[in-house]
Amino acid sequence: MRAPAFWREDGATARLLSPLGALYGAIARKRLAREAPHANLPTIVVGGLTAGGDGKTPLAIALARRLKAAGERPALLTRGYRRRRGGTSCFVVDLTRHGADEIGDEALLLARVAPTIVGADRLASADLAQRLGATVVILDDGFHSRRVAPDLTLIVIDSDYGAGNSRCIPAGPLRAPLDAQLAAADILVVIGDGLRGRDIAARANKPVLAARLAPDANAADAMQGARVVAFAGIARPEKFFNLLEACGAEVAARVSFADHRRFTQRDYATLSKLRQEQGARLVTTEKDAARMGGQLATLGVDTLPVTLVFDDAVVLDAALRGLRKADEARLCDP
Repeated sequence: MRAPAFWREDGATARLLSPLGALYGAIARKRLAREAPHANLPTIVVGGLTAGGDGKTPLAIALARRLKAAGERPALLTRGYRRRRGGTSCFVVDLTRHGADEIGDEALLLARVAPTIVGADRLASADLAQRLGATVVILDDGFHSRRVAPDLTLIVIDSDYGAGNSRCIPAGPLRAPLDAQLAAADILVVIGDGLRGRDIAARANKPVLAARLAPDANAADAMQGARVVAFAGIARPEKFFNLLEACGAEVAARVSFADHRRFTQRDYATLSKLRQEQGARLVTTEKDAARMGGQLATLGVDTLPVTLVFDDAVVLDAALRGLRKADEARLCDP
């Protein structure tokens, strides 16, 4: 789905749906508070305040890269959202065999960085990661499910969107009441410098990391002055469109699809026609490109890769070191 416009402001539709949102929020609050088993490895959980688009996957990737640079062997765990491969067993992503339909687009992006395990049973996935030699696991979007107890929880916030209208689904975008989510976080990661995100961080009384999504330098240079038809099937496609313009691209047309959309031949025909009419290049996100398969080359689609960059990672690095020390102490404790 794509985030409804009324989720951003507290209008009539949001107020009409508020009883359902309150019920959803009450259930989600209880789920956040429930006990969960610990994995045998240090466990980092990444969460986002809202139903999508906060930046969980870029954060999980950034954490994996940081841990690898520090000498750790991270594994990424995901349930493979919108995957078609059934069964309850967990398995390791093989980029030479698995496609987005089987494992989900996010799993493909994660697997480019570190070993990635797909499965609904996060504890079983963590056990498999340990057998494969991992020293730490990162749960991409494992915050609200509470299937594995976290040793370190990071909540990512889109500073421009914040908590939307601060109501829970379906009245708003929140996956649990804001105060409950903030209380369960160890560190907040605020992407961008928007007022909404800064206001939330200021009220949370938690360590805050400022971060930004930086486009790949070569891809950004290629966008400078380029006339493009931009399309995206992500929760907040306007973020991608705005980033293209910030890189100096002339966005001749914007096409928004539902989040995680499986593109059809009709979609491809529409995009190809737009490209010809506008005399422009087609550009999309890496996540969308992961779902396109061979059509990416057939249509000549460009991508604009992005990386999450921290303004100051001192707090994060200290937390990661503390995670390892706490695990060593636990292993030594008789």
